[in-house]
Amino acid sequence: MFPNSNLGRPPFSPALLSQQQIINAHNFRNATLSGTIVTGVVTPQSPYVWPFSNLCPVFSPALPSNLGRKRRSDDQSSPYEVKRQRFQSPPTPTSGRSVPFLVDHRNSVPSPGISSLLPLTDYPQNSLKGTGDKLSQQIVDLFCNCQQQSIDLEKKDLCRTQIQREIQRLFPQTRLYLVGSSLNGFGTRYSDADLCLVLKEMPMNQRSEACHILGLIQQLFYRLSYIDRPQLIRAKVPIVKFRDKVSGVEFDLNVNNVVGIRNTFLLRSYASTESRVRPLVLVVKKWAHYHGINDASRGTLNSYSLVLMVLHYLQTLPEPVVPSLQKEYPECFEPTMQLQFVHRRGSNISPYSSLNNSNLGDLLVGFLRYYATEFDWSNSIISIREAKVIPKTNEMEWKNKYICVEEPYDRTNTARAVHEKCKFDMIKKEFVQSWHKLKEKRDLFSILPEAAATECRGR
Repeated sequence: MFPNSNLGRPPFSPALLSQQQIINAHNFRNATLSGTIVTGVVTPQSPYVWPFSNLCPVFSPALPSNLGRKRRSDDQSSPYEVKRQRFQSPPTPTSGRSVPFLVDHRNSVPSPGISSLLPLTDYPQNSLKGTGDKLSQQIVDLFCNCQQQSIDLEKKDLCRTQIQREIQRLFPQTRLYLVGSSLNGFGTRYSDADLCLVLKEMPMNQRSEACHILGLIQQLFYRLSYIDRPQLIRAKVPIVKFRDKVSGVEFDLNVNNVVGIRNTFLLRSYASTESRVRPLVLVVKKWAHYHGINDASRGTLNSYSLVLMVLHYLQTLPEPVVPSLQKEYPECFEPTMQLQFVHRRGSNISPYSSLNNSNLGDLLVGFLRYYATEFDWSNSIISIREAKVIPKTNEMEWKNKYICVEEPYDRTNTARAVHEKCKFDMIKKEFVQSWHKLKEKRDLFSILPEAAATECRGR
């Protein structure tokens, strides 16, 4: 999950394979530079010069000689024959049941791992603060039924470990990090998982360099028996989407989007600071998904923006439920901190003793009311870094944007996908209508039907 096991070693010097060395050394005969699938041996159309001169390819002799062609019955490669037996796709699970964990025989490499992180409790129903009415109890029940369990996280980390081994045969000394909702405390039992491959702790051109690397990884994934449907998505932050057949988990893998590693552990710290944060975030994400306003690919809010919106609301109450951790503990969230130390600093943060005793039901009603009637969308930027509203400026990042949510590290707009007025109006409408319904009925199922609430799938 967090792959650097030797915290005392100096920063690594990552190395990449060149185009020609990949062709000659590994015989990627089905891959062309453009990603087109052909038959026969690859012949480059013209001499190609690797444009990223600071990254030097390294050939790994451990890579099997039969990579790039079909395995014949007479191939004598016992380790890979064993692996192929291990990673046979399990039967498709029935709805509502998880993939059996026992079929996964992979072993995690020594690393700080789950046990070294700031612990997040798998809350039982009777242990959450702030229950006391029907609505609050419904939120607690929803959270306890859908919260990600330790075994779910372990399955994802086992897959991360195995994929890191495979990728390191192409790119030695790289590290693969589990990030996003699976690790920040706001995931569900069936959340997809996000991975970040780090080759260098410096900015990388996502349109050219990252896409090229992801294309090579996609070709590698085609040859791994336990990976299904690898697909390269060329977005602002390009990713390879794939499914692990063993665990059934869907993954998104990016390259060098290191801000995602930093904000994962920032959100994890918020999740562990106050027991009401995680249940409130989960129910808001379920509500937004049900009402169709939690899909950045369709011009609405991504899950990260929703989490930041909840934290901002909790910070700006007359008696805050959570503070700004970046203000309270600046040394723990230094933007230039080396990645191998990021996950350690959360242990220095103490639980926050809030004077706000509102129950979960009141907080959910208040969250909807805040964005339905109080927040000034036209002139305000949401900032958990400052724990307050920031006036909107004429900078390109904020000018003419309908919703402005500040990323706490790189200070970009996490809600930039909302670029159409009709989608913005739809989002506001859902806040207003749900606030009125919940205020009157105090019943979670009035804004989130029980069938949708108990469906645990989602990010």
